Amino acid sequence: MQEQNVFRTATVAALRDEERDLGFGSVVAGESRQRLLNQDGTFNVQRTGLSFLTSLNLYHTLLSMSWKTFIALTLLLYFLSNVVFGILYAAFGASALVDTSKIPLENLFLRGFFFSVQTFATIGYGTIHPVGVIPNLLVTIESYYSMIATALITGIVFARFARPTARIFFSKTAVVAPYRGGEGLMFRMVNGRSSQLIEVEAQVLFAYFAEENGKPVRRFDFLELERRRVTFFPLAWTIVHPIDDKSPLLNLTADDLRKSDAEILVLLSATDETFAAIVHTRSSYKAAEINFGSKFISIYNPTRDGEQLSIDIKKLSQIERV
Repeated sequence: MQEQNVFRTATVAALRDEERDLGFGSVVAGESRQRLLNQDGTFNVQRTGLSFLTSLNLYHTLLSMSWKTFIALTLLLYFLSNVVFGILYAAFGASALVDTSKIPLENLFLRGFFFSVQTFATIGYGTIHPVGVIPNLLVTIESYYSMIATALITGIVFARFARPTARIFFSKTAVVAPYRGGEGLMFRMVNGRSSQLIEVEAQVLFAYFAEENGKPVRRFDFLELERRRVTFFPLAWTIVHPIDDKSPLLNLTADDLRKSDAEILVLLSATDETFAAIVHTRSSYKAAEINFGSKFISIYNPTRDGEQLSIDIKKLSQIERV
C-alpha cells in the first residue's frame, strides 16, 4: 500500500510538471531557444505542411488585425474594384458610356472609373450613363458585387466592435528591487482602454533551462505572487513576486538568468465590464529585460486637496537605481 501511494504521488507530480509547459509540449519546451512568448503576446512557433487555402482564415485575420491595416485593406479593395470595373467600361468604347455633363471627360478610363465609383457607392449623379445591353449587364454585375462587398465589410466592422479584447500595457522591463526587507521581482501594467476590467487574475511562470543527465531541459515553475487577483483595475497594478526561501529565483543573478535562457511568462485574464465577457492577454520578459538593483519610479501624478487621483502612463517603464 505504501509503495502504491508513493507511485501515485510521483505520478501526480509528473503530471503537474507536464501541465506547467502551458501546452507548448516537450519538443518546443526542450529544443526551442527562442523566447516562447513575444512581448505583444504572440507565439514563436510556426506550422508548415498545410496548403495555402487550408491555412487561410480570412475572417479571423480581418478580425484580429489592427484597425489601421483593416481600414487600409478596405480602401484598397474599394479602389481596385473601381479600377477593374473602370477598365471594363472603357473597353466598350465611348458610345457605351455617355457623359452628358457640360464638360465631358474625354479619357475613357477616367469616365469609366468615376462611373464605377458612383455605381459602387450608389451615388448616381446621372451625368454618365451606360448605353446598350452589355454595358448595362456590367452595371448589374457591379451593383450585385457592391451590395455583397458592402454587406460583408459592414458585418466585419460590427464584429470587430462587438468583439471584446484586452488592451493591457505592460512595462517594457521588469525589475528585481527591494521588497519588505528582501527582494522581489516586479513589473507594472495599466489598462489601455476606457472600459473597466474587473476580477483581474494574473499567473506568472519562470521558464529556464536546467541540466538533467547531461542534457539541457526547460523547466517551468509557477511564481507565487504577493497578490494574484484584484477585483478592480482602475489605475495601475504592480505585480510582485517575493523572492523568499521558496522562490526559484532565490540567489539568482542577472548572469544566471542569461545562462539559463530564463523567461518570465505572464498570463492575464479579466472580465470586461462593458461586454460582460472574459478577455485574455499575455506577455513575457527575457533575462535582458529584467533589471537588478533598480526600482520603478512613481507613476502617480502629484495631487492637491480635492483633485482626482491620476497616473502618467508615460512613466510606466521608467526605472531608477536603488
